[in-house]
Parts: sequence; structure tokens; C-alpha cells
Amino acid sequence: MASDELEKKVLVASEPIEPSTRQKPPSRCRKLLAYLALFAIVIGFLSYPSVNECLSNLSSSHADSVVVDVADPGVPVLADVHVSAERQPSMKRQLPTTSAPAATATALECFQVAQPVLMPQGAVGSDGSTVTSGTGSPAAQGDSCTLVLMDHVFAYSYGIPFVSNYTPPSCSFNRVVMNFTVVSEGRQFDRLALMYMNDTEVWRTSTAEPTQHPGIRWVYMKDMTEYLYFWKSPQTIIFDLGNLIDSTYTGSFNTTLTATFFTADVDTGGAAPSDLIIPISARKGSTGGVSQFTLPQDNATNTISFPRNANRAVFSVSANGQATEEFWWSNVLQSDTLAFEATAGSLPGFSPFREVQVFIDGQLAGVQWPFPVIFTGGVVPSLHRPIVGLDAFDLREHEIDITPWLPLLSDGAEHTFTIKVAGLDDNNGASASLTESVAASWYVTGKIFVWLDKDENAVTTGDTTPNMLTSAPTISVSHQLTQSANGTNETLAYTTSVQRTVTVSARVTSQNSSRTATWSQALSYSNKGYIWDFGYSQINDFSITGSDELLLSGANASYRADYTYPLWCNSTYSESAQGNLTIFAHLVQGLDLHVQGAAVFPTGLEPFSPRRQQQTGQCAGPRFPGGSDLSTSRDGTAWFFQTGDGTSSSGFGTTNQVFRFGGTTAKGADAELFYRDVTATNGTVVADEERVAGVSVGGNDTGVASGSGGSAAALFAQAPEDGGKGGPRAFAGRQGATLR
Repeated sequence: MASDELEKKVLVASEPIEPSTRQKPPSRCRKLLAYLALFAIVIGFLSYPSVNECLSNLSSSHADSVVVDVADPGVPVLADVHVSAERQPSMKRQLPTTSAPAATATALECFQVAQPVLMPQGAVGSDGSTVTSGTGSPAAQGDSCTLVLMDHVFAYSYGIPFVSNYTPPSCSFNRVVMNFTVVSEGRQFDRLALMYMNDTEVWRTSTAEPTQHPGIRWVYMKDMTEYLYFWKSPQTIIFDLGNLIDSTYTGSFNTTLTATFFTADVDTGGAAPSDLIIPISARKGSTGGVSQFTLPQDNATNTISFPRNANRAVFSVSANGQATEEFWWSNVLQSDTLAFEATAGSLPGFSPFREVQVFIDGQLAGVQWPFPVIFTGGVVPSLHRPIVGLDAFDLREHEIDITPWLPLLSDGAEHTFTIKVAGLDDNNGASASLTESVAASWYVTGKIFVWLDKDENAVTTGDTTPNMLTSAPTISVSHQLTQSANGTNETLAYTTSVQRTVTVSARVTSQNSSRTATWSQALSYSNKGYIWDFGYSQINDFSITGSDELLLSGANASYRADYTYPLWCNSTYSESAQGNLTIFAHLVQGLDLHVQGAAVFPTGLEPFSPRRQQQTGQCAGPRFPGGSDLSTSRDGTAWFFQTGDGTSSSGFGTTNQVFRFGGTTAKGADAELFYRDVTATNGTVVADEERVAGVSVGGNDTGVASGSGGSAAALFAQAPEDGGKGGPRAFAGRQGATLR
């Protein structure tokens, strides 16, 4: 992922890099991971451009939002985009399209597999596709309306966010869904994008990497109902997508962002939208600036006066690593960073463990152990086209309930909120402890969702000193180096294990209740790493398991989330004497997430959860009181080849993803609500099975390619018939070279 303070490094050493961005080269193996998805620029024929990072401080662009009248409120009108986005006729599911001057010039459709969202017409696919009726979706009430929030081309846009003024629409609404549509062609890195309303980050996404003409296109539908506090009043919208355009970087991102407003009676058991949202950010929105903190160099602290009549508060943290920290999960112990300096170079350190910490007045309130998002240029780019990585188009935020702190926060005084990112510093592999000394950079923001009592004069009281049952994490590390016959380090095996519990409890008395609120977290982390071939090859076997819970005395759990993040990555970097480059990677990644109770963010149950009424007229309760269940796994293998002079490159890859989403009924039964099993080979979808509420809505398991057109189908070289066994050496043989 390219960033504004450190761009990805390229393979051609003679191409210039801005001196201010130069870094000491890492190992050749680690170039694959540690330097911003080094091989992220598989654009067109997968050649890698160089960087000329010339940042400018130009003024922001401004545009007012306008009302449009479209047949489908979820589909924007893109007058300036002349690329067809239809799927092949063999596909049953239909995507919204734009006009095309030639039927043969069809953009490659990229997508993140995710559950449907609720729109006025019912359940709609996360990629904007129409899905089947009969899902039991809540019916829209009254008219809906759509605003165009942004119609903008991000070309040379570092330091130049899009800024516009938002005015609420005239229609009544209690739900808001955004449609983000992007087309791009040429050569470009993947880019991170953050959307703000004034000082508050409301969405974090990233881009796919474009191809040569006819390029790529993607749509992502995002439920934004949790931000009704903002949508109900005028706001400044700031959308930051830093991009570079020059003779090498030719790909701009043509974007359209719309919001559809409507009313529907939904009951998922989640929390109602909050009465107030307080940003914890750099607060630069008043000048049209971006409000992220960049750690570790910034002090991510805000001092605020909290409302005195709050009855619940949830802190949401958004954080991900960039630059040297993008692949934090593959780092080594700090004591091993120079283990292969003589052969492959130095390695990123401070361990493969990261913890995002939230402090209130200097006391730990909760933690987030980050999900390892792999962007579309990550590891080997051909792993991610057209199926992008887990959460790549929609980076998930983490909820930390701070209700036990309300008696303290409601005392009328100012209080500090701080976000930190910690790694591990070790004692030569014998022991380790938390450290704030991590490399650059982490982009972090926070926000506090607050629910208020109706009486503005009410004051929340109780235990002003929460009962803290939190201790330092239990950490275990080990490492073992082996040497070749001449004493050169050849292999490194290392392990990292961390366990942590956080418990905060207090009596909270608000206008209508007096209860003990307890926030608890239990987390476990494991990472087994092995580096061999003198630092040129690496495997990481990584897993995070956690549970977060808010308990209120006299009631069942108000909120609970259980999650597991497994990841296994095998990557090899080889270079012949002639400079011919070969990369191989096998990446397996999963996400299991169960959410029950008063969640702040939509869970995906919304399209399947109309409010039910008893014969007495009273609410019958949510259809899935046991919560939502998401389980997905992604398995991909890819190669990349480039000649030493950088003039010729190719690659191939196959990725399969299986995605299951459902709800748990009152009897404990698991109901399947969405299922997709999709496979892409060499940039083309070759099999696709999908069900919504048990009804098949599309599929292509006949071997007929879909999802690409024009020259896009020829982007990657075909896989060798041996299935990739000895692939790098076969390539080296064709080049007359011998690999290590």
C-alpha cells in the first residue's frame, strides 16, 4: 500500500527515488512484504514502475452535493465514464452498468466478497449486483432519494483531498447506504483512502490495481446508518485518496460516491444510532485537511469535555499499518533483524505482534489486535485480481465499550483519550515486553458513539474509579539460527505467543437505570515463523483469537463479539545471476466473526431482519437474537517473473474464496443467509456459486471465463502444466540462468 510519506520501492535500481524517501534496503525476501507490498504494481503486463514522489501542497477541490433522479437509487449516473461493467451473459447476477462505446471493451470487474446490504428495493449485493427477491427484506416506507456526494478523479492527489459540502436530502430517512464506484486503467499502486465527516473518520477503504485499457471497475455498497447523527445535519465531507500521476504512474481513479436515503423498519438486535459522535483525531476538518494520526511520530491524544447525561458510550478505533509496517505480521524479533544482513539484507523488527491500545486519562480502557489486511498489491499481486483480499474494500473497525467509565467522564472535567500502537522488544529471544517503538507508519483515528438520557440536566453517577482487573500480557518468544558450513546464517525459526485479558467494571447510574457495567476482553496470539535459504524464503503461521463482551447486571450480555483471524503465508524471492526475478507465494487467510447484541456497526443481518409484530401489536423481537455469524477463507497461489532489465514481466495465480454468512435463531439454529464460492485464475473468474437466503442467484461453474474482457484476459501468463512445481527454476532455465 503506497503512502504519502514512503512509497513502495521498485526493482530497477537506476530509476530515481526522492532522497527524502530513501530507506536502507531490507532483505530480498522481505522486499516482497516489508516495503509496502513491493511487488504491488502488477499493472498491465505486471511491470513495476518507479517512484518520483513530488508532493505538493495545493488547494483542495470543492463541490456541492446535488440531487439526482435515477431509476435505481443505488446506482449512480456516471456521465464521464465510458466503460461497460456488465458481466458475461452466462452469469445470472446482473451488475449495474455504464455506457460503453464498444461492446468488446469491457473493464475487469474487481470485487470484495461480502454479504448483501439493505436497499429500498431489498437485498443488494455488496458489489451493487441485484440479488433474488424473497429474502424477507424489510419493506421501504415512503420515497427514497439519492445524493451524489462525490464525482471526482484522483490523479495527482497527494495532500489534495476531495472536499465538499453535504446538505441533508428532503426525504425522510432512517437508513443510509453509500455506493462507491471506481474505474481506472493504466499503471498504478494500490492506494489507501479515508473518508471523513468534518473531523471524524467514517470509512476506510483501498483501491484495486488497474490494468491497461480497458482497465478495471469496482463497486462497493456500504451501509452507513450508524452515522445518522452526521447525515441529519450539514457536514463537510473530506475524501482522502492520495495518488501519483507521472510518466510512469499513469492510472488515475475515476470515482463516484452516492448515498441513498430511505426508511425501513429493521430489528437486528443491534444498537440504535447514537445521539452523539465525538472524534478522536488530528481535527483538521475545518481547513479541509485530513484528520488521521500517523504513529509513532504523532501524539494521538484529544482532550474533551464529555456530556454529563450519557447512559452508554462505545469507542471505535480504526488502525492499519502502512509503509514498513504494512506486513507487521511477518516481522522478526528485534534481536534477529540483522540475521541475514550479509546475504539478503536486514529485516523489519519489533516482532510480528501489534496491539492498538486505547487509554482514558492514562489508564488502559481496551485494546484491538489488528486484522492483517492484505491489500491488492500485497505479497504477490496476481493473488488479488479480480477477487480482492479480505476487508480490502472495507476495513473493519473495532468496538471498545467504555460505559464503565461514564461516572468518571460525567464529572464535568476534561478528560484525555489516547491511541497507541505497541510491538514487542525482546532480550535476545529469551523474553519480550511491550514497546511503543514500532516502525513507520500506523494510520489511526478513533471516535466515541454516545447515547444520551432524554433529560439534558441529568447527570450520570456511580463509581468514578472503575475496578481494573487488567495486567500486563503474558508473552513468550523463542528463536533459533542455523549456519551453513562457512558460518553464514542460513535459517531462522522463531515463535511469538501473547495472551491478554482486560476487565473494567463500575456501577453506572443514569436517568432510568442503575447497573454494574463490565467490559472484558480475552485474546490469544500465536505466530510461528521460519526463514530459510539465507533469508530469501519465509513462512508465517499466524492466528489471533479473541472475545469482547459488555455485561450489564440483571441482564444478558449487552454486546459480545468472538473472532478468529488465521493466516498462513509462504513466500519465496529468487534472483538469478542475470538479475531475473522470480516470486512465489501461497497465501491462506480466514476470518470468523460472531456478533451478538447491541453492536454499533451493521452486522449484515439488516436485509433479513424486518421488525416483527405480535398479534398484540408489540414487537416480537429480532429474527436472529443469537446474532450474526460470518466465516470466510481464502486460498491463493501465485507466481511472478521479471527479466533482469525490467522490460518483460508476467505472472499467474489462482485464488478461491468461500464465504458464509448467517444468523442464529432463538432456538440456537444457524440459518444460512448468504453463501458464495468463487474461484479466479489468471485474472478471470472461472467458477462462481452464490446463494441468498437459500436461493441461487448466480453461478458460473462451467469453466467459461467471466468478469473480464478486452485485453484483460491476457494479463497473466498461463500456469505451467506441472502445477507450478519448480516454476521458478523452469523460468530460470528459459532465461539461461541458475537460481539460488
